[in-house]
Amino acid sequence: MSERIYQGMAGIGDLVEGEALVAFDNFSARYDLDRIKGTFSRPDHKLFGESYVGKILILNIAKGGVATAWMLREMVDRDMGPKALILNAANPIMAQGAAFANLPLIDRFDVDITSVIKSGERVAVDPAKASLKVL
Repeated sequence: MSERIYQGMAGIGDLVEGEALVAFDNFSARYDLDRIKGTFSRPDHKLFGESYVGKILILNIAKGGVATAWMLREMVDRDMGPKALILNAANPIMAQGAAFANLPLIDRFDVDITSVIKSGERVAVDPAKASLKVL
């Protein structure tokens, strides 16, 4: 089987490895998460009830506003955050929030990243190269 590496357009943060948690759904730190329990809390989110703590989140697009920046930072500071955020499309607020939280982020892949990675797969996130590799 050939090596599976997917190329994004932009990345920030450090190299990390971990278990993927994937859904073709959008992402808001404010409206989708229970930041105390570490789970997806919006009932109609495809990952409802799943823990995101320590996972590489792979989702469709960023949504939400300025509260995302401090929410991501607060989760990471309490060791209740994801390891990285991988999106088909981020927005400036999500990029700012990830940078503020020191949370690796890559977006704008050459494929729909939610369709080629499965939950449970181990992946390496290399923001400096804007690449995601299945291990």
